[in-house]
Amino acid sequence: QVELVESGGGLVQPGGSLRLSCVGSGSLFSLWPMGWYRQAPGQPRELVARMTRGALTNYADSVMGRFDISRDSARNTVFLQMNDLKPEDTGIYYCNSIESPIKWGRGTQVTVGT
Repeated sequence: QVELVESGGGLVQPGGSLRLSCVGSGSLFSLWPMGWYRQAPGQPRELVARMTRGALTNYADSVMGRFDISRDSARNTVFLQMNDLKPEDTGIYYCNSIESPIKWGRGTQVTVGT
C-alpha cells in the first residue's frame, strides 16, 4: 500500500520561497496523477496544484504564477515550488492522488509571516 510523506514546510517571510516534497512508496506511485492540497486554519482542504498522467499542470487562481508542481518519477517524488509566498498561503500542505485519494499523510506546515 502506498504511503505519502510530505516535507519541506517551515516559517517564511512574505515574498519568500519554499519547496515541498512528497515521497510515495510503491512502484506504481510514479504513474499517479497527483495534486497538492492546502488546509488553512478553520478551512476545508483545497486543491492548489495538480499534475495529470500526461504531466499537464494546472493551479488554483490564488497560486497561479507563483506555485509550480513537478515530479521526479525515478525518485517517486512530487514537488511543489512555492514562490512569492503570502500570509494567505499559510496552512498544512498535503499531496495525494487527484483521481483516487488514498490515506492522507501528515502533511507539512507552511507558515508565512514575520
